[in-house]
Amino acid sequence: EVQLVESGGGLVQAGGSLRLSCAASGFTFDDYVIGWFRQAPGKEREGVSYISFRDGSTYYISSVKGRFTISSDNAKNTVYLQMNSLKPEDTAVYSCAASRGSGYYIREYEGWGQGTQVTISS
Repeated sequence: EVQLVESGGGLVQAGGSLRLSCAASGFTFDDYVIGWFRQAPGKEREGVSYISFRDGSTYYISSVKGRFTISSDNAKNTVYLQMNSLKPEDTAVYSCAASRGSGYYIREYEGWGQGTQVTISS
C-alpha cells in the first residue's frame, strides 16, 4: 500500500525558507513520480513540483521556479521540497502523493497524506 507522510510546515515571514519532507512507506520510488501539491483556502489543489524516478526529470510550476527545489534521499525513502524566498501567496496546505503514470494529472496520484500547513506572514 502506498503511504506518504508530510512534515516540515510552519509559520515563517516572507523571504524565509522551509524544507518539507515526504516520507514513503509500503513501496519504493522506482517507477514512480512523486509530486508536491498545495491547496490554499477557497482554491483548488494545484501541482507545485514533481520528480520522476524513472528518468530523474523534475517539474515546477512557473510561480515557484527558481525558489523551490525538489530532491530525494532514496536511502531514507523521502522526497524533499526546499522552499526559499517564500511569499504570502505560498500559504497553503502542502501534500505529496505518488503516481505510476505520467505525473501530469492529479487524478493519477495516490497515497495522499494529511498534508502540512505552510503559512507565510507579510
